[in-house]
Amino acid sequence: MMEIISQANIVLATLIQNNDAEELVAGEETLSLFELLIQGGFIMIPIGILSLVAIYVIAERWQFLKNSSMEADPFLASVENMLRAGETKAALSHCEQVNKPLGRILKQGISRLGRPISDIEEAIKNAGKKEIFMLEKRMDWLATIAGVAPLIGFLGTVTGMIQAFMQIQSLQGNVNPSVLAGGIWEALITTAAGLAVGIFAFFFYNYLLSKINRMVFELEMATTEFIELLQKPASKKESALR
Repeated sequence: MMEIISQANIVLATLIQNNDAEELVAGEETLSLFELLIQGGFIMIPIGILSLVAIYVIAERWQFLKNSSMEADPFLASVENMLRAGETKAALSHCEQVNKPLGRILKQGISRLGRPISDIEEAIKNAGKKEIFMLEKRMDWLATIAGVAPLIGFLGTVTGMIQAFMQIQSLQGNVNPSVLAGGIWEALITTAAGLAVGIFAFFFYNYLLSKINRMVFELEMATTEFIELLQKPASKKESALR
């Protein structure tokens, strides 16, 4: 019986030791990640700032584009029905309530009904330029980050290698790999971090730009249909132009 208890105590002690070893390894892994960031040196500061700016721009543009999107065909159909019924004020009110890029563009055109078609087209064109500018706002930030972040990372590579060679010179060539580890870590980590931020920003820049281009195309098609509606024969639009 005593032998069984002794063996059980040995097994229990072994399990406790293994558990402590696992916790120690986990702590070392967490510490290793922190150490990797620290080893990047001061170059990691601008890279970190650029990553935060990229995340902000992506989130802000994503939400803005989501709020700006709408189904153009049903909206155009409702506006056309109001104009055919001579309800110009109702059409204007409908555009204001929608408060989307297409609604704001058509509002400028509807508010100028009765003027020459060239004036209406010019108003719609100017309103469209403003809306496109708002859709593309801050996208240049994202493009800049996609290009600058890798360059800053490469700058860290250069400074890290300079540091390594300065250590070699100061020790007159009597060095070992551990002495050069700091400079090499800085060179590798900053390059990897800069490339990661650049790839992240470049991917979302192209993704968001594709959504913007599609939205701009839909706006152009919708405004073209609206102008064609105004240019229909007088018998079909007479009530809309009263």
